Order: sequence, then C-alpha cells, then structure tokens
Amino acid sequence: MWDLLQTMKSAPRQGLGRERLAAWVDGLQARGRYTFRRSEADAAGQRSARALKKALGRQVLRGHVVSPRRGFFVIVPAEHALVGAPPAPWFIDDLMAYMERPYYVALLTAAAFHGAAHQQPQIFQVMTDVPLRPVEVGRVRIRFTKRAGLDRVPTVPMKTPTGAMRVSTPEATALDLVRFFKAAGHLDNVATVIGELGERLDGSCLLKVAKSSRVEMEVVQRLGFLLDLVKRRDVAKPLAAWVAARRPLPARLVPGRSSTNAPENSRWRVLVNAEVEPDL
Repeated sequence: MWDLLQTMKSAPRQGLGRERLAAWVDGLQARGRYTFRRSEADAAGQRSARALKKALGRQVLRGHVVSPRRGFFVIVPAEHALVGAPPAPWFIDDLMAYMERPYYVALLTAAAFHGAAHQQPQIFQVMTDVPLRPVEVGRVRIRFTKRAGLDRVPTVPMKTPTGAMRVSTPEATALDLVRFFKAAGHLDNVATVIGELGERLDGSCLLKVAKSSRVEMEVVQRLGFLLDLVKRRDVAKPLAAWVAARRPLPARLVPGRSSTNAPENSRWRVLVNAEVEPDL
C-alpha cells in the first residue's frame, strides 16, 4: 500500500500535454478564435507551469503560434505560415485589450483603410496613450505612437476576419498625419495621402475634430495649406474661416526648419519653408 501511495503521489497530473495543447489550439481556431492568453491554456488543464511553458515553446518553434507579448499568443493559420503570422488586424484589438491600453489604428494604416492606398504602408501604425515597444512577429510589424487625449479622437469600428478594430476617422487621420508627419516618411507623402483622402473628408467634420481633439493651431494651418495644395479648397473652407477668426501667429510649414526669407501664405499664415511635391 505504501508503495502504491508513493507511486500515485509522484505521478504527474494529466493535463494539456504536447498533443493535447495542439488539439486545444486547433479547437480555438475551429471556433474562429486566433488569440489566447497563457492563463487560458493553464486553466484548460495543464499539469504544471513548466510543462505548459515547454508545450507552448514547441508550438512557437513549429510556427503554429507566435507571441507578440509575453503571455499572449496568436495562432498562425496554414495560409499565413510563410509570413509567420496572420495580418495585424486579426489580433490588434485582442492584443491592446491584453495590454490594457486604449488605441486606434492610425496614420498611413488608417488612411489606407479609408481608401488612400497610393503607397501601401509596410508597418501597421497604432496610436496609444503611452510609449510601447514595437511588435514584430514573422513579417508583421506594428509600431506605436504616443498621443495625449486619445479619448477625444473620433474613431470608427472596422470589421476584421476575427472581429473588429478601431480606426481613426478620415478627418482625424488627416490631422494626425500632419501632426506626426515624420511617421509618414516626409511631407510630400503626407500631401499625397491627404489628396487621396480628400473625397472622404467633410469640411465641417474636419473643423469639429480640430476643435474637439484640441489640435494645435499650427497643425490646422499646415493641413489647410496642404489641402489647398492638393486642390481641396472646398474641404478646407470651414477651417480657413476659423483660422481667419483666430488670427494665429505664422506657422512654419516644416517645424524645426529655418524660415528665413520663406514666403508667407496669407490664407493660412504659413511660412512656406519647404517645397512640397505631392504625387497625384
């Protein structure tokens, strides 16, 4: 009896072994889920933390799952095995919920979802409220930009193959592109994208977003100048009236660059200290 008790005591508890973990992951995918947390795998019956770590490690090595953040896993379906991960829209909402951070898809990525796809962005751009390390899983790259007042920026839900994600509206996207123009590469590219967004921009909404999200007046002046440049003066009309009433100080088109001898655009009070050439 003593020997039997000792044997029972030392025997490992049955749980999610190597094969059972793979089957559990396959079951999630069959139900349309492509993400899970380590705590969920543990609750599913893993016998020990060490065994779970090894089982998950095998899944990662085999390319069945990837881990963009410690404790968070993304299932890689067969059709995305060569890329090494499913597209970012498949898991960005779950990832941000896991990190407990507010977010919205922004800048060039948001512009592309709104139809401005002149240059397909190679990086998936996300706005959030704190600095975050980039994510790289397979060939999928996600970059985060910190922005204050995230809750004041209007967004729209966009469906994804696995659910939905929040994307800045066309008007908020245009303002962000000007404010964070370095994230878009250069001002020529920003002007090109704004030109492509033009058909989706509403002048009244643009003014409302500029006011409600408390965008700096310099950003509004630069955006207005670029809208004129890409022949969207009709969209810029409400902004122009607001700027004229506020009578702001002249703003440099490119902040941080000398404006000595730069001509001033009278409508927007912008010191044109660079030549912008949109590709339209």
